[in-house]
Amino acid sequence: MKRFIFGLFVIAFFTKSLFAGEGMWIPMLLNGANEREMREMGMKITADDIYSLNHSSMKDAVVLFSRGCTAEIVSDQALLFTNHHCGFSEIQKHSSLENDYITNGFWATNNKEELPNPGLTVTMLMQMEDVTDFALMGVTKEMTEVQRKEKIAVNSKAICEKAKERSGFDAEVRPFFQDNKFYLLYKQVFKDIRLVGAPPSMIGKFGGDTDNWMWPRHTGDFSVFRIYVGKDNKPADYSADNVPFKPNYHFPISLKGVEENDFTFVFGYPARTSEYLPSYAIALTTEKSNPHRVDLRGMRLDIFNKYSATDQKVKIQYASKDAGVSNGWKKMIGESKGIKRLNGVEKKQMQEDDFIRWTNADESRKAKYGGLIHAFETTYTKYEPLKIAGDFMSEAGYGIEIVSFVSKFQALIDESAKANVDATKMDKLLKGLQSQTKSFFKDYHQPIDREVATALISYYIANQSVDFRPSFLNTINAQSKQTISDYVNKLFDKTLFVDEAAVNALLIDFNMKKIRKITQDPVYQIVMSLKDFNEIQIQKPLKTIGTSLDSLQRIYMQAQMEMQSEKQFYPDANSSLRIAYGKVGGFSPADAVYYNYFTTLDGIIEKENPEVFDYVLDEKIKSIYYTKDFGPYADKDGKMRIAFAASNHTTGGNSGSPVLNAEGQLVGINFDRCWEGTMSDLMYDPAMCRNISVDVRYVLFVIDNYAGAHHLIEEMTLIK
Repeated sequence: MKRFIFGLFVIAFFTKSLFAGEGMWIPMLLNGANEREMREMGMKITADDIYSLNHSSMKDAVVLFSRGCTAEIVSDQALLFTNHHCGFSEIQKHSSLENDYITNGFWATNNKEELPNPGLTVTMLMQMEDVTDFALMGVTKEMTEVQRKEKIAVNSKAICEKAKERSGFDAEVRPFFQDNKFYLLYKQVFKDIRLVGAPPSMIGKFGGDTDNWMWPRHTGDFSVFRIYVGKDNKPADYSADNVPFKPNYHFPISLKGVEENDFTFVFGYPARTSEYLPSYAIALTTEKSNPHRVDLRGMRLDIFNKYSATDQKVKIQYASKDAGVSNGWKKMIGESKGIKRLNGVEKKQMQEDDFIRWTNADESRKAKYGGLIHAFETTYTKYEPLKIAGDFMSEAGYGIEIVSFVSKFQALIDESAKANVDATKMDKLLKGLQSQTKSFFKDYHQPIDREVATALISYYIANQSVDFRPSFLNTINAQSKQTISDYVNKLFDKTLFVDEAAVNALLIDFNMKKIRKITQDPVYQIVMSLKDFNEIQIQKPLKTIGTSLDSLQRIYMQAQMEMQSEKQFYPDANSSLRIAYGKVGGFSPADAVYYNYFTTLDGIIEKENPEVFDYVLDEKIKSIYYTKDFGPYADKDGKMRIAFAASNHTTGGNSGSPVLNAEGQLVGINFDRCWEGTMSDLMYDPAMCRNISVDVRYVLFVIDNYAGAHHLIEEMTLIK
């Protein structure tokens, strides 16, 4: 009986109408069921207002920020809002002890003071087109998966070349639904992006790593940039003569705020989800891979924090590194806990049982899909040790900063070894390494790296068998009289790569003698040990296994859509533009506990703790709080709201995404998910999955009342 009841639950699990909030939908396909559901939930605009080729629409104001976040255009002078953590690396690069923009914030008072950011780009989707028939032209059932991919790659290249010639835009063909559908994306890439403003860390990172992934949240997680272009309003490399971009659309900003059960939608570039994986993949991720990765990252964080607590310079140097390591560390913890709480592996197994019964009920289906689940089991059994070995290599091997840095020299050595060395390429590689060397040593503290190396190598040896670790580790283990600490100290004492002057000297007048200095360096030899291990022990067998998994997953995706033909499927996230919609609301994370849907400045004052860096406040924000000088940005009850939670389905890449109300007005900037819902990349839970957004009124309050940058407010379109 229990099995039967569970089976009924699985059917309910796939019913879209019960899941207002689940899904990351392709904007060009919103017409129809999605638009009807959005209207039923309260939306007052149309799908054509969101995505249109015939007139300006909201898609023209949403951009991919760098390669991993989203930003939105909020003025006719191309002012951009994104998250503080999305702009953090740029803010950090501009920071020093003399100009500590991380701690104190930064605000340009005019365009001339806005700071350029070499290498930073934003990308705008111009158009999207279904090219599945063209991408699959000539693909046959008899082809192997490798042959299939090769044919699709040839077809896609031809499609892109024609699209670029026809439109003048960059073009890319991207797969959806595990290579069952293909879409052509026309894109425009802007290369001159300048920092306009950033709040101090006690606002932009309030709560820090302590509150990361958590709700209630009180973080003013935003930063402000601007797109610059040539005088023809087209993308151009940085130039002092460039002017602000004139967008086709910018978001109006609502001062009304949100209330519980209000309809909202998120427009952005979610990076990656895996909602349709089999149980074997879910178990591997949450029960095998995550635990080791959590341990390894936790060690690094403890060491970072120990040094940062007593040295302000180190705190600045390692702020971005700490944030990057910590973000994934905490997410993995929540993801594993969430899948366990949901009995996620068991649910997937029940779905697979239903699938097997459905398959076996029809001879034609049995011929197509029979044995698919068993094939997954067999293949993941082979895949598991290789996946874990790869985790250790990336988290422990390359988690040592000097190892990661020296790995960048491989391309130089490879080019030098060629019979006909390309002088132009060599010059480019050398200049690139000179730039990377400067960046590396600016934010490098050798005592931290020594301690991290000792901790990671010790864990690596203790937790991976001889057959699944690089050779240099087995050399250490073989020398019984040598402790790991002795090995690490000897390594750092001998390598030239911990000395910035020595590295720079190496790169000037580069010659064969200097090649030998690199190849004989003990850290470079570790890099080569890792490289050989990866290529031979991991990548070579993974190539075959990965191809099998790609094929199985593609067929399984096709089969699921056939089995549940009444269900409206959404494709996994792949860094393409998507819409997620839901409602504002709190949730109950545990028995007898309920979290409200919004937070206020009251909570910041309550959390203040001068002894804990994450909760330090300055006198200005406290003075404004006690005088209640919130201006037009206060809520109707006079309070200053900070953040709100809603059921929009988001993931990494949605950071910085605009959160819009029923009228399509900006009400928030998405910046996180609640910790209890981080398993939403694998399995969505409507009871727990909440996206967290900074209330746009708090953003405006900080810009205007706190920072005094009223000139930026004047650019925006405010709706009262």
